[in-house]
Formats: sequence, structure tokens, C-alpha cells
Amino acid sequence: MTSTLVHNIGQLVTNDPEHDGTKLGLIERASFLIEDGVIAWAGPDDQAPIHHIKKKIDAQGKTIIPGFVDSHTHMIFAGDRSKEFRARMLGESYTSGGIALTVEKTRAASDEALRSNAKSLFVEAHASGTTTIECKSGYGLTVEDERRSLEIARGFTEETTFLGAHVVPVEYKKNPKDYVDLVCGPMLEAALPFSKWIDVFCDKGAFSAEDARTILKAGMARGLLPRLHANQIQEGQGVRLGVELGVASVDHVSHVSEKDIEALSTSSTVATLLPGAEFSTLSKYPDVRPLLEASIKVALASDCNPGSSYTTNMPFVIAIAVREMHFSPEQALWSATMGGAKALLRDDVGHLGEGARADFSILSADSYIHLAYRPGVNLVEQVWRDGLKIK
Repeated sequence: MTSTLVHNIGQLVTNDPEHDGTKLGLIERASFLIEDGVIAWAGPDDQAPIHHIKKKIDAQGKTIIPGFVDSHTHMIFAGDRSKEFRARMLGESYTSGGIALTVEKTRAASDEALRSNAKSLFVEAHASGTTTIECKSGYGLTVEDERRSLEIARGFTEETTFLGAHVVPVEYKKNPKDYVDLVCGPMLEAALPFSKWIDVFCDKGAFSAEDARTILKAGMARGLLPRLHANQIQEGQGVRLGVELGVASVDHVSHVSEKDIEALSTSSTVATLLPGAEFSTLSKYPDVRPLLEASIKVALASDCNPGSSYTTNMPFVIAIAVREMHFSPEQALWSATMGGAKALLRDDVGHLGEGARADFSILSADSYIHLAYRPGVNLVEQVWRDGLKIK
């Protein structure tokens, strides 16, 4: 057994309420013990089990937080849409094709090009403290392109999501029902060996609640776990459909009604907010307070994609959530770590309690509050995953 003691921690965020009665489970002047890549103990520095420990890491009084859990990304794609972004920011009229343009470029890209771009994004995410990443398909929209997107994604993460129902591709615009049949049949069959989850974009301009229900049920019948894009563009039936089907998470939830909040509050479904999308589309930021007041579990994620949220940086997401969505710094950090874990139905990540994976970041700051207090500053000094340093 390999044992490592991380000690002299100024502030340790465990997300284990046993330590201080709060959701963050703070320990001041702390230590924790790693055994074979797993947290074996955490507590005050002066109670650390120092005997027979050969390897020690001195945190030099700095802050340690759990690794971020980014539960919503679209990292398998080719090309970018920077001109579209520029036009949007300037309020200019610009037609680039949107998702359809990314689909076109992704279909034309080689496996190696897609893999190389994904690798770059995963490395970038890890460097800013993210240790668990969910990754969707959805820019192929043919049987073969969805299959290869998921196969490439599986090379980077176990949290892979089949999103053949991202939008209806241009070649099926006149026969959208035929595309739903394709997604539920040959495309689903091809995606199964490389997928853990199934997702649908249920919103204006994407898929109706009826079609979303059909697609999710088809995936669930084949053993995939459900999640759902819902209510990004406008209020609709997506959130309540997600609750009805017991999805792990409904994502975006930018427009919610009292009925949506009531449904979520009586369910185990997580509401995942994606502030990078509002930032990049000049949309109104949702207010998290009604969700939190209803005791709904909330996650924060990057929504990394080339069109509407081209960022892998979870500290940036936290800063926006605090500034624009009425999160407290504590709520934002919890949502970006433990909230993301709950959105992925994971109990081994998102916290530094006993039995958790030793996924954590050492910050060059006196407190986790600096993640929002010092936006745009790289405070992540070291990143560890499974007890091994990756940055």
C-alpha cells in the first residue's frame, strides 16, 4: 500500500459536513492521508497519523479544494465559430450556420484531428483544476460520426454521453421524424458500446418533449442513463419531462416556472446551470436563489463547446455564477464539485471525505473565496488525480 500525507494545509475544503456542520466541511490547519489513490483520513494537522508515513507533501499553508467535476461538455468537434461570437458581441447580423457549421467541420475531420483537439481541451481543463469531465457527442449526427465521436471521447473519460438528438441535421429538416427513428435505432445501436449516458436537447428549435421522451426511453431501455438539455431558450416541458423520467440532471434551466421548481424539489434530479452559455450569447443570467430556496441540488458546469461557451475553466464559471447568478462563493464551489458529482451519480468524486478519490487542487490563495474574488487569475498551482500529480 502506498501512503502519502498532505499536511500543513491552511484551509481544506472537504465537502464533508461532518467536519464543521457546513456543506463545504472546512478544516483549518489540516492534513489528509492518501492510500492507493484514495482518501483514507482527513482532519486537523495536529491529529495527523504521521507514524510510518514515508511520503509527505507540504501544502505550505495554502488552500486545497476537491477537483472540479465538469458534468456537461461537448469536446468532440472540429473548427471554431469565433466570427459568429464577434458578430454577436457587436450586435451585427451574421449567418454562419451555427451548430450546422460545426457538424459540417466535424464530419469532415479525421479521427486524429478530433482526438488531438479533444486532448488539448482535456489538458486545458485539467490545468485549471478539473479532474472529472463528462463529454457528449452531438456534432456528428450520422450513425458513423456519432459512433466515432463517442469512441474518441471514451479514450479520455468514462463519462460519455450519446447526444445524437442535439439538433435535427440539415438533411433531415423536411423529415424530422425519420431522424428520430434513426437516433432511436441504428445510431443508438452504434453508440451503445461507447456510451454511459443518453441526452436530448429539448427546447425551441431542437426536439419536442414528445420526441425527447421517445429518444430517452429508447436509450434507457438499452441500459443508458438519462440526462437532458432543458429550458435554455424558453420555458417549456423539458424540466418536468426530466423529472418524470428520473433523469440524473436537467441542464441549462435558464427559464423555469413555479411548476418546474416544484417538480424538481420533490425529485432527485439535479439542476445544472451553465453560465458560460449566457456569457457567450449575451443572454439573461438565471437567478439560482429560487432553486436553492426550494432545496434543489444545483451543479455548475462549463458547457464547453465552440458555439456558445468555448471555455474549459471552472474557476471562471464560479466567478460568473457568484457575480451574475446570486450564488454565494460557498454555493458556487460546492456546485462545481459535489454538485457535479451528484449530476453524474458519483459518490467517489467531488469531495475529500474518506473513500473518495484523491482528486484535488492546491490553490495559491488563503481561501477558496479567491476563486470568485480574483476572476481571471490562475490560482490553481497543483492538480492531483487519483493521488498522482498531473499539474
